Amino acid sequence: MYRRLLVPIEQPADVEPLIRFAAQLLDADGEIRVLHVIPTRELPEVTRRWRESVNIVVPAHETGAALDVRVDPEVRSAPDIAGEILDSADTHSVDAILMTLRGSKRRTRSIFLGHTASSLLHHSAVDVIVVNRLALVEKKVQRILVPTFGSAPSAKALRAAEEIALYGHGTPIITLALGPHGEAESLPGTTTRSPRGVPISHEHSGFSEAILGRRHRLPELILQAAARLRYGLLLVGEESVHGEGPLLTRRFLEELFRRAPCPVVAIRG
Repeated sequence: MYRRLLVPIEQPADVEPLIRFAAQLLDADGEIRVLHVIPTRELPEVTRRWRESVNIVVPAHETGAALDVRVDPEVRSAPDIAGEILDSADTHSVDAILMTLRGSKRRTRSIFLGHTASSLLHHSAVDVIVVNRLALVEKKVQRILVPTFGSAPSAKALRAAEEIALYGHGTPIITLALGPHGEAESLPGTTTRSPRGVPISHEHSGFSEAILGRRHRLPELILQAAARLRYGLLLVGEESVHGEGPLLTRRFLEELFRRAPCPVVAIRG
């Protein structure tokens, strides 16, 4: 799906799981660029952190070798972390940025909340893929659920679901259209296959128009509907909701990730 993926990494524990997840979306001849940004240029702090970055660089090389995937780590220092990530994406002509988002309401110094996440989601010229912790640790996905508030999920979301399904040796995909009561229930479920042969079931779920019109309730609606179809990997694509702007805002993702008891992947592009 992607020839070159940029993976910003904050801490050593993220190196192996993020690279392993990125490998599912990588073309056969693709490469993963691991980027660690030190959020300061002040000495001696930057010197100390630069030495510590070996704990990211070395595991990145080792994980790439174990997966037989080309991995190029890079370390930069800059107070504007989001700007540095976007600059690296542009410099190296990457196709997408893969990052984590910690869906917690507690105060945190994580660079992947607040300004950095919002900047990447709003200003990146390439796809942005956001994953939660469960998506990084889950070894085998039983099914992939792709919800949408339109008539069909985005083509990019379905393509990502197909790549993950093929990596999992044919994991089934379910698309779930969330719409008003009556309209949704009247539509029969159907089954098709993706261009590469993965089975796709198309289901529908109805809610009141009043609830559908409340943006802050959308993560809850997705999880309610997903529960009825059994949790697997939840893959959410970008779309416009009721003409009120893009679905994948930082606030939406934080709420979805905080509540979801399952692996979640969001792709904006």
